[in-house]
Amino acid sequence: MRFAFVLYFVGALVCAAEPSQPSTRGMYSDLKGVSCDPLKPNSVLIFYWHDCPICNTYAPEINRIADGHTNFAFYIVQVDPDLTVAAAKKHAKDFDLHPPVLLDSRHELVRKLKAVVTPEAIVLGTNGECLYRGRIDNLYAALGKKRGIATTHELRDALEAIIAGKKVLMPETKAIGCLIQ
Repeated sequence: MRFAFVLYFVGALVCAAEPSQPSTRGMYSDLKGVSCDPLKPNSVLIFYWHDCPICNTYAPEINRIADGHTNFAFYIVQVDPDLTVAAAKKHAKDFDLHPPVLLDSRHELVRKLKAVVTPEAIVLGTNGECLYRGRIDNLYAALGKKRGIATTHELRDALEAIIAGKKVLMPETKAIGCLIQ
């Protein structure tokens, strides 16, 4: 089992202060063969490594957030370059992942959105700008230091602010997890 357990504190990853130009978008197919555009407005991309225990701990919470925020298109972006479609399908079934799963084996989305660690959530606004980048919540205080329960919910808070037409108060947080290699 190839295990990307190089854990990493993400330093200052900055969403542009000004809205960025919408990326040149390409169509992707999810594991069911459905064509989608993960860079379309109001998308939430969660970068994920199937072997990362931190990612897998978050699978139920990712489902709850995605199921409760239907104003957004959610995508789980598997970043392992060696992950096969069959293995990704098995993983998605084993962890009951609800959002569509995309394989980013060539790291096109990783590069476009400057993702560094898994799990890392990126929320795109109506103009394709990055409105939030970072952790799902603070369940992990640090590497190897998991809280009993999360006490802050940054991704949920960002989505709620966007829905309410308000500015995201914390547009960037440090994601803790497995380094994208």
